Amino acid sequence: MVEVFKTNVQKETDTNYIIAVIKRQFPMYKVNFDLEDCDKILRVEGVDLQWRNIIDYVNCLGYICVKLD
Repeated sequence: MVEVFKTNVQKETDTNYIIAVIKRQFPMYKVNFDLEDCDKILRVEGVDLQWRNIIDYVNCLGYICVKLD
């Protein structure tokens, strides 16, 4: 399963930190950002993906994260 999220992340260093936080909690997930996209896309791939938790983690780090359909 793959989920795509719109974020307000701007810097590559921030993406590295967010990815590390997500992977610490969900080590089996594949996580990446596309900062070139106008929506600053966060892509997460994994089995039994807990997308609400992903949003909560990113929001708790001070960033906006909204699931795209």
